[in-house]
Parts: sequence; C-alpha cells; structure tokens
Amino acid sequence: MRVYGRSMRTHGWAGDPPRDDDEARARILTAARARLAAAGGASTSDVATDLGVTRQTVYRYFPSAEDLVTAAALDAVGELTSHLVDHVRDHLDRTGGDAGDAVVEVVAYVYEHLRDDPALNRLLAPGRIPATLAGMTAPSSIAIGRRLLRDFPVDWDAAGLDDAAQRELVEHLLRTLQSLVVDPGEPARTGAELRAYLQRWLAPALR
Repeated sequence: MRVYGRSMRTHGWAGDPPRDDDEARARILTAARARLAAAGGASTSDVATDLGVTRQTVYRYFPSAEDLVTAAALDAVGELTSHLVDHVRDHLDRTGGDAGDAVVEVVAYVYEHLRDDPALNRLLAPGRIPATLAGMTAPSSIAIGRRLLRDFPVDWDAAGLDDAAQRELVEHLLRTLQSLVVDPGEPARTGAELRAYLQRWLAPALR
C-alpha cells in the first residue's frame, strides 16, 4: 500500500486528502455511486470535480469511465452482500419466519436492489446482461451464496438440506434471480406482489 508523499497531501481532495490509496479508491467509488444516483451516469470529469481533484488523479485508479462505472457496480455488489444477512436476520426476527420466508426475502431483496440501485443497475445495461446473467450462476457466485446461507438464522440440516441440497438451493435462488432479471413481468410486480408470488411457488419447497 502506497502512502502519499508530501506534495500529494497538500493538493486536491477539497483540502482533506486520503490517508492512502485504499481510501482514495473508496472515495472515488463513493463519488461515482453518488453521481449515478443523482444523474444516471458518472463521467471521470464529474467525479473529479466532486472530489476536488484532477481527472488524472481519477485515471490513476480507474483508467477509463467504463472501468470506473464497472468498479462502482462491483462495489455496490459487495455492499449488498454485506447487508443481506443482517436484513434477512432482521426480517425473520420481526416476522417469526422460517426457512421458506428466508429464501423469499433473499430473492426479493437482491432483485429489488439490482433493479433500483443505480450502480447495480449498470450491470443490467444493454451489452452487460449476458455477462451478468452468466456470472450469477458461476461457481464463485454459488460459493458466496453458500457462505451467506450458513449465516442465516436457519437450521438447514433440520430442514432436511444436506450440503449437496444447500448447494442446489443456492443455484435455484440464483436461477430465479436470473429469470426475474430477464423478464420482470408486465407490469413488473410490486415488492408485496413479488413476495406473494415467491411465497406461493418458492417457499413451499422448504416446508
């Protein structure tokens, strides 16, 4: 990790320079996501202006606007993943829900964020969807899903799901997400309608 030299510390960043490259990268991504939320796009020039730095500073970390937007989307994915377990735990605590309720909320929560978060929505832009859909069911995605599954307040073994069945469950949830992304329905379901639909057709498999 490279720490900034004296000359780097005294210029730009609106008088509040980052401590190191990691913090600089995080600030750039935060600014990019804010721009995406406010304007639907994030140019290198606009992000640099928002941060009080030159475009060259942003280019040091993200060589192009496309790299910047892609990194912002991946940053949003990481944030979503980190919040998902807490959300499902809170949901089950509030509702007294079971394993079926857990998987319904997982699919609905992730789908809503993919649809509504401006940074995540970039993953669904024309030209990106095939790669996004393929990545959803990649072995690495299933492995992440299995780790998340184990953190939910559900006794999967007691629900009759051994390791192989848990892997298939994660794959099925990801394929359900794929289907919703490809065709959300016409008109698209509201959050309550989506959860009712998943309760009818997804949850019973775990009850």
